[in-house]
Amino acid sequence: MRITELGIPGVFEVRSAPIADARGWFMRTYDAALMHEAGLHREWVQENRSRNERAGILRGLHFQFPPAAETKFVSCPVGEVFDVFVDLRAGSPTFGRWGSVILSEAARNAVFIPKGFAHGYLTLSAASEVQYKVDSPYAPECESGLLWNDPDLSIAWPGNGEPLLSSKDSKAMTLAAFITAHGPLRIAEI
Repeated sequence: MRITELGIPGVFEVRSAPIADARGWFMRTYDAALMHEAGLHREWVQENRSRNERAGILRGLHFQFPPAAETKFVSCPVGEVFDVFVDLRAGSPTFGRWGSVILSEAARNAVFIPKGFAHGYLTLSAASEVQYKVDSPYAPECESGLLWNDPDLSIAWPGNGEPLLSSKDSKAMTLAAFITAHGPLRIAEI
């Protein structure tokens, strides 16, 4: 496994290294010892998987307020997605900045996103599945989201059409509204 920090401190891409032979391949998708050595191991309490039946579906940008803020370990075992994370951590030098990584079945990669980030993805393939571990259980009373096309974020989503969104995601708040209403997320781990 290869662990590389992406453009925002605390966010890492994890690439698996499959061992292949005539039968196919085998790979490790998580290694607690390696993740612990990198300072990334968490006690995962839930694992979720979503199925998407077309390209152009956008899910996000979701987050949970403390005390239910989540670290996420996200992969795409089927298809391909454009994965986005937005830093909402108080005191972070990259507060309000977004980053992205393409997660795919072909790349066999994952992204580690610490607490204090909004997260979402846009499907790039006709079918895709996204799987993610979290270190805090889903708490509907703590959930929220940022608007995917907020001009203050200026996320460079691929494609040129309007994505398919849930009604909840289409009504999410802008970064400015989030700051006014709540201020940055106070997360102990920065």
